[in-house]
Amino acid sequence: MAHFERIRDVISGPFSPEVIQQRTAAGWQMVSIEWRRELPDRESPTEGAFNESIPYGLRISDDCQRLEVDPRENQVLMLMMDLLGQDFSYSSIVSDLNEKGFRMRNGGPWNRIAVFNMMPRLIEVGPRMFLSDDWKIRQEKLSRL
Repeated sequence: MAHFERIRDVISGPFSPEVIQQRTAAGWQMVSIEWRRELPDRESPTEGAFNESIPYGLRISDDCQRLEVDPRENQVLMLMMDLLGQDFSYSSIVSDLNEKGFRMRNGGPWNRIAVFNMMPRLIEVGPRMFLSDDWKIRQEKLSRL
């Protein structure tokens, strides 16, 4: 499996095309450009400018500078991944989550559609999750049963 490294260049002055040339020569590929501007007092943000939701399993850090793992939501993701790996049905996963007192972000009980909609997030966090110490401990316990 290929591994990728990501970096972020913070531009503090006028943009120089030389930065792109240097990075490209070093083997980097541009994957995004982010723009920002200061809004005049009379202007409100454009539709969707702040419409990104925080990925499930993460939360805003106390210093509001980054995202960090939300322990409770991460526990839900691990349980979902664990049960899917054991070939449990969506209905069984929903029952297990609700019986253990886990709730969705909106406070409601889990349902099959909500669990199904978590699949892209599970695919995204899977590689990180499988390398975690918590996952290794879970798998050791399962192998002893």
